[in-house]
Amino acid sequence: MKRIIVGLVVLGAVGFFGVLPGYLDRSSNRVDVGDVALALTPAAEELHQELLIADLHADPLLWRRDLLKRLDHGHTDIPRLQAGNVALQVFGSVSKTPYGQNYDANPSDSDVITALVIANGQPLATWGSLYERSLYHAQKLELLQQRSPQDLQIVRSRSDLALVLQSRAAGSQVVGGLLALEGAQPLEGDLDKLDGLFAAGYRMIGLAHFFDNAVAGSMHGMDKYGLTNFGRAVVARAEELGMIIDLAHSSPAAVTEILDMVTRPVVFSHGGVKATCDFNRNLDDEQIRRIAIIGGVIGIGYWDAAVCDTSPAGIVAAMNHVRELVGIDHIGLGSDFDGGTTTRFDTSELAYITQALMDAGYSETEIRAVMGENVLRLLRMSLP
Repeated sequence: MKRIIVGLVVLGAVGFFGVLPGYLDRSSNRVDVGDVALALTPAAEELHQELLIADLHADPLLWRRDLLKRLDHGHTDIPRLQAGNVALQVFGSVSKTPYGQNYDANPSDSDVITALVIANGQPLATWGSLYERSLYHAQKLELLQQRSPQDLQIVRSRSDLALVLQSRAAGSQVVGGLLALEGAQPLEGDLDKLDGLFAAGYRMIGLAHFFDNAVAGSMHGMDKYGLTNFGRAVVARAEELGMIIDLAHSSPAAVTEILDMVTRPVVFSHGGVKATCDFNRNLDDEQIRRIAIIGGVIGIGYWDAAVCDTSPAGIVAAMNHVRELVGIDHIGLGSDFDGGTTTRFDTSELAYITQALMDAGYSETEIRAVMGENVLRLLRMSLP
């Protein structure tokens, strides 16, 4: 009987540590090509290979993957970023999400990421500390760079970005990686931890995720309040350090207060616009105008809650609204790849967006702006 019990425990452990992470990854991050096949013209493929492409948000660091290998699931890894001609990828750090996560109202007293952290076999320190989880994500990216610096270079400064772009101009396929916090909950109420995360490489900070926290209310939280006193200190210190403020997931009250306070351009890293997809997580016209006034960029996502119509044409329809409202200079890509989303294509197939922009009558200059140059301009202005 003892042997049977031990065997069952071992079998359960094998399932938990060996099977669960991969199952969750595959089931959460899907590509569904839909009923209508996507097609590329030679002209779109040729132009796509000439672009400087930047994506404001993806979450592959959350999952147990070797990102230097091309995988048969999910949306993002370094080989697929290279196949998609991506010059700069922002890597988000997801440290906590609530049970029963939804877009309307989530309490802050539960967390499903802890089980994934344990199943992933992460260091013990990450099991109970959100701060340590984000430090671990930074370490993962650093180790990838050490293993293959010709394929990945972490961008912490304007000079780092310049070196990546110079390398690509010389024919390299190196991808620049920029670290971002998806919600400021890893600060754990301690402003000094912002400096610690900055030292670890983080250069973008979203203030809330799917729940209200000590910094700001979430558009998906229970109370949806604005900035707290601590939150105002976080915004001020982040700007001093040279971290870019990300409005994604913040409550409308917090967005208003952030925009009243900041002195530099912000991003809305991943989402959509209510004019084409009336979801609570998307921006209304007044928010779009205010982001544009201070030189910000809005990353349009590819999944249903961001654009409703997940075809490339549907994605471009959201971009069209921003262009008509405030101009081409404020549009970027915000895939949310590997963030528990289902999309029509993965990062190796971004040329479908280039094709849709061409089909919608965008000029080559406008396509270059949307696909990456707007984001790169903001980074050149804002990074340390």
